[in-house]
Amino acid sequence: MAHEFVKKVNSTVKHWYIPLIVGLLFIGLGIWTMFNPVASYLGLSILFTTLFIVGGLLEISFAILNKNELDHWGWELANGILSFVIGMIMAMKPEISLTTLPFYVGFVIMFRSIMAISSSIELKKYGVMDWGNLMTIGIFGLIFSFILLWNPLFAGLSIVVWTGMAFITIGGYGVYFSLKLKKLHNLAK
Repeated sequence: MAHEFVKKVNSTVKHWYIPLIVGLLFIGLGIWTMFNPVASYLGLSILFTTLFIVGGLLEISFAILNKNELDHWGWELANGILSFVIGMIMAMKPEISLTTLPFYVGFVIMFRSIMAISSSIELKKYGVMDWGNLMTIGIFGLIFSFILLWNPLFAGLSIVVWTGMAFITIGGYGVYFSLKLKKLHNLAK
């Protein structure tokens, strides 16, 4: 256990700012979603599609650039690939994405939330004191994903609000996690 921590601190986490950028993109999208509930669902679908493609590509690059520094970099890679593939499906079939958007979003938010919970447990093992904040964010994201998946019709017109809250929560996790990576990066120096 101590060996893994020393490995991470000695080699530093390169490109810690990539999860920060992805997190800020999700927060921006969430805020835009919350303040523009009347915007066309088609416009929302196009924006989500773009975010999934760009976010997926950034996360893939983060995972690959840090494969020697992070022990479980494959999960970051899988998350990036999942986001990219979903974005491409939504881009190729916009009529399908309009109908199934709550399910796409719900499953991606669920996957990211489980990753957040898992990362917080890893940080606890490394002695990070405020790992519980990341755990809380992950749990909130999981709750939002269940609401989206449980009954998209229940969400009705409020799907935009629930989706916005879910993206803000997951974006908050990305920002917070990147700051923890930066702290590890600075400790190594």
